[in-house]
Amino acid sequence: MSDNLGFVISDITRLIRRTFDQRAKEIGITRPQWRVLTMLNRHQGAKQSELAEMLELDAMTLCRMIDRLQSGGLIERRPDPQDRRAWQLYLTDEATPLINRLRPMGEALLQEAIRGIDKPDQELLQNLLDQIYANLSALDAAEQNERRGTNG
Repeated sequence: MSDNLGFVISDITRLIRRTFDQRAKEIGITRPQWRVLTMLNRHQGAKQSELAEMLELDAMTLCRMIDRLQSGGLIERRPDPQDRRAWQLYLTDEATPLINRLRPMGEALLQEAIRGIDKPDQELLQNLLDQIYANLSALDAAEQNERRGTNG
């Protein structure tokens, strides 16, 4: 391999993001907004702080995105019945058609990215990437636990 694996993965990610951004712009949404909608679709009712953590975003950055998505009629804030200082986030009915348009866009881009790779190699690639993800997740969890142990 001529390049470091990390650089190759980073370059692939950058190209996917740029291409998706160009395509999503045609329907009036940014990739960061799409990430928020997708994560919220998986975690309806999440608090803004929880969503920021899941997306690894600064709370103020997410707040501005939520404000825009709310003014666009895609997200609504509801009072948290357990904590009157907090808000829970939900997708509105208007978000569903947008998500239904963006999901196939992402899938089509992925299919274009793996064009020419036969099924067995696609499955092998998926398995290898899953293993890399599992390794890094375990490493991250161990480091988080170690930090909590020394800082707590």
